[in-house]
Amino acid sequence: MRRNLRYLILLLILLFVAVNEALNKTRSTSWENSLWVRVYAVNGDNRDATERYIDSLTSKNFKAIETFVNREARRRGIEIDAIDVEYNGRLAEGPPQPPSGQSILQNIWWSLKFRAWATHRAWTSDNDQGDVELFVSYYDTETTQSLRHSVGLQGGLIGIINAFADRSYRGSNQVVITHELMHTLGASDKYGADNLPLHPQGYAWPESKPLHPQRQAEIMGGRIPLSPGQVKMPQSLSEVVVGRYTAAEINWPLE
Repeated sequence: MRRNLRYLILLLILLFVAVNEALNKTRSTSWENSLWVRVYAVNGDNRDATERYIDSLTSKNFKAIETFVNREARRRGIEIDAIDVEYNGRLAEGPPQPPSGQSILQNIWWSLKFRAWATHRAWTSDNDQGDVELFVSYYDTETTQSLRHSVGLQGGLIGIINAFADRSYRGSNQVVITHELMHTLGASDKYGADNLPLHPQGYAWPESKPLHPQRQAEIMGGRIPLSPGQVKMPQSLSEVVVGRYTAAEINWPLE
């Protein structure tokens, strides 16, 4: 009986989350008003070098994201500024990291904890709450060579991004942050299990002849296809576009 009650409670919570996210997606992608995107920094490894890097951050470090999204939105027919990005400073403690495994139940439980954490933080914060809130955990490149997977909750309007605390990675960090921002608005990944962009949806210019090499990455494809089996990571948002498939998912008019 108790087990059935727990299952019922969990199902009701999941139903509430699903309905809330559907409403969030409808509201956030109506594009009647600019979305307020608020970025927070977290010292992910508690190292002094990471702390110094976070000390150097200002809103200017994230304006390239705003410029990119608004440029692409206008290219797709959105007449207003799609987003307004502001840096709301550091947090003493970051959100719970996603599980390393692929367990569905673990991922569901983590997403609920992340939502609860974000809600509690918003209630207790003096900062203005954004329509979309992104939490960037930074790591010192001296001790961290690879990062855990970043996650933007589709329809949840919150995301956790793992990034390098190094100026040379500023451009690639911005690409990752923008990728997860697009996830929160309902865009899906457009690459396969081998991390190669899928054609046509994961290509910036899927109708180019010849198809390779591509000169830019599609934001949800993640990489620039140079040949059928060779790709490279974009180093800045100048090497990225929002393709027609992603535009359709976030309710931008097609060209």
